[in-house]
Parts: sequence; structure tokens; C-alpha cells
Amino acid sequence: MTKKSKKIQLDFWFFVRLFVILGLCLFIVYPFYTIITKSVFSNKVEGLTLYNFVRFFTKPYYYTSLIHSFVVCFFTVIFATLVGVPIAYLMTRYNIAGKKMLHIGIILSLMSPPFIGAYSWIILLGRAGVVTKALASIGMNIPTIYGRNGIIFVFTLHLFPYIYLYTSGAMNSIDSSLEEAAENLGMNKLRRIWSVTLPVILPSLLAGCVMVFMTCLADFGTPMLLGEGYTVLPVMVYNEYMSESATNPYMASALSVVIVSCSLLVLLFQKAVIDRKNYMMSSLRPPKEIELHGVKRFLAGLPIYIIVFLAFLPQVVVVCQSFIERSFSGVVKGVNLNNYRSIASKLSRNIRNTYVYSLVAIFFIIIIGILVSYILVRKKGKTATLIDLMIMFPYVIPGSVLGIGLIIAFNKKPVILVGTSAIMIISYIIRKLPYTVRSGSAFLYQMDPFIEEASINLGVSPMKTFFAVTARMMLPGIMSGAVLSWITCINELSSSIMLYSGRTSTISVAIYQEVTRMSDGTAGALATILTVTTILSLLIIFRLTKGKVKIV
Repeated sequence: MTKKSKKIQLDFWFFVRLFVILGLCLFIVYPFYTIITKSVFSNKVEGLTLYNFVRFFTKPYYYTSLIHSFVVCFFTVIFATLVGVPIAYLMTRYNIAGKKMLHIGIILSLMSPPFIGAYSWIILLGRAGVVTKALASIGMNIPTIYGRNGIIFVFTLHLFPYIYLYTSGAMNSIDSSLEEAAENLGMNKLRRIWSVTLPVILPSLLAGCVMVFMTCLADFGTPMLLGEGYTVLPVMVYNEYMSESATNPYMASALSVVIVSCSLLVLLFQKAVIDRKNYMMSSLRPPKEIELHGVKRFLAGLPIYIIVFLAFLPQVVVVCQSFIERSFSGVVKGVNLNNYRSIASKLSRNIRNTYVYSLVAIFFIIIIGILVSYILVRKKGKTATLIDLMIMFPYVIPGSVLGIGLIIAFNKKPVILVGTSAIMIISYIIRKLPYTVRSGSAFLYQMDPFIEEASINLGVSPMKTFFAVTARMMLPGIMSGAVLSWITCINELSSSIMLYSGRTSTISVAIYQEVTRMSDGTAGALATILTVTTILSLLIIFRLTKGKVKIV
């Protein structure tokens, strides 16, 4: 009986590993391989050549986009850290009023797609923005929201929650005896934070910084809407591949290789810094919350309320904008539901596509996520390590790059997927699967293997034990990651803008198109649908996890 069960287990997991590896090779490794091979060809030179890369690093038109990307990413990381770390410290150390609502507000501001934030700030601070006009009427001129500074501003408000979430988790785990020992040695509070607290949370802080950097590097919508000539790499990739005048897939592929190389260098830098020191620590005495009262409590919470208000403001703006009807000249015609009636009649296909594609993607993400999480935690080995590396590779690949890879790989026989709904769903699965896998793996690490062993000892086969016991117990962790995958699926723009056709367009693509057409009302109505869906999804996950959701 034992040998038979062992054989069934071996056969089942062998085929699962084989299926997963083949799928990852087909939809991740092969598309990126096609990008690399495409990048070393050119319509200007015959045979293999580095012409595209030489052109990139010698022509200011191209290499300035790399400089612009690094400038935006660098300053966004700096400002997001300057905002996120103090907020994390205040929220973990003091009894800030309304702490739970502030925490939810920070998470909601992160879950909203950044291009909606860019659109909202254009409504407020654009050349004809509400705030711009109001201040101009009293003789005040404010800096433009367009260009480099506007992009950094929007990214900072959108992405500081990564820093907050990573560092607040680390700060809650610090052993308070370390800080007490520093104070006993005569350190003041500022020096203690700089010398003790920050070095201990450095791994988490760097992880948050890497998330901010790579999100900035990969984002297409915000710099496309706000750039106005300040071109970054994802926009350059889009222009090279999707330009109406002349497409250049070879150069677009070379640019894609450059983006991925930059992302890998950032990850290697993070690993090198963390590996230099040992950050192991036992948190026997978590820090206690300091009670503040009166004015001190108000002053401690004031900067947090201001930042969270500014971060959440774009979602309020798009909701308000969705009820305002304007004429073609921009004159307000009234407050009504006409924008929603308009999208219901003209853009219902986009709405339907978004939910259908995301639901189908989530179905596969949950199934694959359960199986892969189990392999990574319970079936460790070289194969599991390989699967883990391939699963996490989409973190390094921006959506626009993945889109180009899928287009190049599947636009010819024997498999033609370009222009179909299948390629949209595949891109969602590839891009969002890591959320669910990481969440499921973390949950499984906390689950005692004794439960599975007890089931097997009672005569239940390992495969049946997995489906009847383990998979069911993993569902809370899997569903937490799946909800996050769902939210990012419905908000996905970077890959969708590359892959969509007239029949497969989604809400995010429609919002981008409506904004570029200056149709603020319909864009606001579509964005409101995404915002409401995001909020409802997060309320579900908070309900399931009793408010202890782990976003990152």
C-alpha cells in the first residue's frame, strides 16, 4: 500500500512539474528568447549584429530615455523612502488616531493604477486644471504637472505604500531590547533610529525600494500621459513598436533587453547589499506603542493624514469627474449619469472583456498557484528552484516587454495568438501568478506537515491527501494572493496596450484612449468602475483575513 501510494505521488508530481516547466518555457522563456534573438537583427544590416545596441548607446534620442528612466526611478525611490519610512515609524510606534482607516487608505492608494493618478492630477493641476484655474484667478502660478517633476510627484504618492508596508512590518518585528540598550548607552532618539532601527530594517527597506524602482521602470501610462517630451524607456519601446509612421521591432526588442538588464542589475545590487551583513534577529519583545494625547497626538498624525489624503485624492477626483458632463468645448453641461450611459452603450465590450479575462486568468492562477506553492515548499530540489526562478521572472519583465515578446513569439504558425483573447489572458496569468504563489507559499510554510502525515498514516493516498486536506487548508493564503492578482489584472495597462485588438480592448486601455481624446467624463466613469471594484475586492480580502491581509 505504501509503495503504491508513493508511486502515485511520484507520478502525479512528476507530471505537475513537467506541465509547469513546459508552460513556463513556452510563455516566459520562449517569448523572451525571441526578444533577444530579434534584438541582434536589423533591417539596416544583414545577419547577426549589435547595430541596435550601438545605435541605442550612441544616439541621444535613445540613450536619453535610459537616463530619464533612471532619473525618475532614483528620485521616486528617494522621495518615497522619505515619505514611507517616517509614516511607518509613526504608525508602528504611536497611537495615531484612526490608524486602521489610514492603513486601509494607504493600501487603496497603492492598488489604484498609477495612470489613473496621472489622469486625476491633470484634472487638478493641468493647464486647464481645477486648482490651476482657481489659483490663477488670484494671481498665483504653480509648477506644471507635466514633465519629469510631475511624473516623480505622481509616482511618489502612488508608490510610497510599498516602503511603508515593508518597513512597518519590519519595525513591528524589532526586539525592543535593542532600542532600549541604545538609549541606555546615551543615544538620543534620532541617533538611535539612524544607528539601530534603520540598519535592522535595511533588508525590508531595500525590498520596498526595489519594488518602487522596478514599478517605476516598468510603468507606461504615467510617463505617457505626463511626459510631454520627457520620454522614458517603456514609452520608447511603445513608440518603436506601435508607431503609426514606422514600426521597428528590432529596436524595440533591443530596448526591451536594456530594460530587463537594468532590472536585473537592481536586483543583484539589492542582494549584494543584504548578503554583506547578517540581519537575523529574534523578536522576543516587540516594541510597545507609545501613548500620545492632545496636541502631541494631533501633530504626530497630521503629516500622515495629509499624505494619505493626497495619495487617495486621485480616486475621489475620478469619481467626481464621472458625474460631470461636458460639451466638446469643455463647458460643464451638468451633473448627471450620462457618462455612465455613454460607456454602457459604447464601451460595454471593454467592461465585459476586463472581467471575463480577469476571471478566467484568476481561475488558472489559483489552480497553478496551489500546485506550484506546494512544489516550492514541500517538494524542494533543483526542479523546484528552477520553477521558482521562472515564476518570479515576470517581476523583472515590464508589461510592455512581455507584450512584445508574446507578439513576436505567437504571430506566426504553428501557434498564432496575436489579436485573440487568449494572449490577453496568458499575459495576465504570467504577470500576476507570482502574487498568488508567494502568498500560498508563505501560508504553507506556517502549516505543520504533521496534518498531511496523519492523513497518509490513516491510509489516504498522498495525492488524495493533497486535494482533500492540504489544498483546502491552503485556500485562505491562496485567496489572499488571488484577490491581489485579480486587482492587478483588472488594472493592467502596460501589457494590454501592446496586445489588445479592437475586439479584446479592456477598461484600462479604454481609459487611456479616452484621456488622450480629452473625454474626461467617460474616462472618469471607467476609472470609477475600476476603483469601486478594487475597493470591494479589498473589503472581501480584509473580511476573509480579519484585517490581517499581507499585501507585499
